[in-house]
Amino acid sequence: MKARSTCFLLGLGLVGLSMTLPASAQQTPPEQQKQTQQQQSILLASASPEAAPATPATPAVPETATLSTSAPAQDAPAQGTPAPASAPAAAPAAAPTWSIGPIDFEGTIDGYYNLNFNHPLVDGTNDSEQNFLYNFNTPANQFSLNMAKLGMSHMPDPVGFEFDFMYGNTNAIIPHASGFDEYVENAYVSFKPAVAKGIELDFGKFVTSAGAEVIESYSNWNYSRSLLFSWAIPYFHFGLRSTIPVGKKWVVGAQLVNGWNNTIDNNSAKTLGVTAMGTYSKFMINANYYGGPENPGSNSGWKALYDTTLTLTPTAKFNAYINYDYGDDQLYNTFPYTDGTHVHWDGIAGALHFMPTSKWSFTPRLEWFNDPQGFAMLGASLGATASGEFDVNPVPQQVKEFTGTVEYKWLEGLMFRGEYRYDWSTADFFLKGGEPACTGLEHEVALTVGNCPADFGQGNSKNQSTLTFAIIGYFGPKR
Repeated sequence: MKARSTCFLLGLGLVGLSMTLPASAQQTPPEQQKQTQQQQSILLASASPEAAPATPATPAVPETATLSTSAPAQDAPAQGTPAPASAPAAAPAAAPTWSIGPIDFEGTIDGYYNLNFNHPLVDGTNDSEQNFLYNFNTPANQFSLNMAKLGMSHMPDPVGFEFDFMYGNTNAIIPHASGFDEYVENAYVSFKPAVAKGIELDFGKFVTSAGAEVIESYSNWNYSRSLLFSWAIPYFHFGLRSTIPVGKKWVVGAQLVNGWNNTIDNNSAKTLGVTAMGTYSKFMINANYYGGPENPGSNSGWKALYDTTLTLTPTAKFNAYINYDYGDDQLYNTFPYTDGTHVHWDGIAGALHFMPTSKWSFTPRLEWFNDPQGFAMLGASLGATASGEFDVNPVPQQVKEFTGTVEYKWLEGLMFRGEYRYDWSTADFFLKGGEPACTGLEHEVALTVGNCPADFGQGNSKNQSTLTFAIIGYFGPKR
């Protein structure tokens, strides 16, 4: 309880700090791009009706056709007659809007080649090499499709919607119900009546408000996702979401959802979300809380997440962020833990984003993640037995990672990224070569917390190094 209160006070402290710093013009940082765009739309809608209307844009002047040499010359103007005013210069061609009527489109094709120096063979075959603790770019030592996405949306006026279809490693990693749900990232309808002064209500499936990164690679500074994104927070929710402008800088909101990562609820209880985001010229702060019973088939226990991200934007060529997460839960009906087991996890990540030119950028990231009961990363420590079933091996550990990413934008909508990443743990967690010792035939029994055999880790490693090269194409009004 003390740790929970401490991290919540940290979020409130950062909110208080944001009220005292000066404001001047600055760009929006990329990793919270979608949330900021939504906030800007809400704030504009809540503006006072007495505000002066914007000046209409001057229509572009058509280019002058080339005259034929055989055409007769125009008569010179009579002496004393003022010369006609020259035509205004043609306006530059507008960037493509990727829209058809009122519907906006966006999408991405994101592929990569990865080299994992551990050559981890999950089931002993070369086609099963996996990057441990990664999200989305998990297949190792091969070319792979990280994500293909096509989305369509309409800003509420007063009714709108968003529907995003995805395919690749990404949709396979994100938890989903059976059937088509696997391929749907967002599917919600929006309602924003004009008399509500910017208040917006959404219903359906939508990505979480927590975290410093998003699902689409091109909207993040690094290519691989952080440990906090992968293991500390949810991906999405299904239910109701509201956003309410407060003044000119803040948007707050409340959510009532099924829970974490479930279109179909795993119990009859619901999870409450509270969000707050403030945007200033030199920084942006995003604080979120999610809490509710999240145990399968039980309304007992309470799963809570406290998430705070402070993004600094001091200049156009240098940005940074700090992200802190704390989560805890009391488990019921959760194998292999006994009912009533209390678990928690926490971590902090920071990244610096340097943009010396319009084409090049460099982003180092460093983070620490603590999983003392092995619960948060439980899904990463599943090992196949000789019978093809899975043993569940909670591995209490602390993990750190360093990532260095270089980005080059060839064209608008096409980029290259090269990335080196090094993860290291307090446990022999990372697979190196063949299977870990505790998933062999002699251990085809249900393993509980703390009784993983003493020889667990033979053939494993406490660290993992990878090198990734990615090409990302993207389009749409939201890029």
